[in-house]
Amino acid sequence: MIEISTEARRLDVALIHGFLTNESHWARGIPLGIVERALANSLCFGAYEEGRQIGLARVVTDYATFAWLADVFVVAAQRGRGIGALLTEAVVSHPALKDLRRAALVTRTAPGLYARYGFTPLAAPEIWMERHHPGAYMPPA
Repeated sequence: MIEISTEARRLDVALIHGFLTNESHWARGIPLGIVERALANSLCFGAYEEGRQIGLARVVTDYATFAWLADVFVVAAQRGRGIGALLTEAVVSHPALKDLRRAALVTRTAPGLYARYGFTPLAAPEIWMERHHPGAYMPPA
């Protein structure tokens, strides 16, 4: 049985760092210290089976108006079992997040999953801006 928990003490930081730095396309090479700081300053949803962490969804939020859903993953051996959906459902139904004015995310691999939970393409992408440094965690060439 899969359990979703927001208890920070249960997070397997080594597993999370290993996935982000070695397997993700968005945080490759991210230093452990940055992962630790990101986790400490976010509302994190861990997916667990038999006490072992198998997935994560991290939410950066002010708990009043806005949330950014980030670092959603399920370890490769556990994919295809609906764990990403369980994590997303837990995020959008969490009491501290369900009434926010806006929640955002970036995905290139699972737009269909997030659409099931009310996420849509930006209504006005022309008003959104970003500072993006895709190689921020990679050593200089």
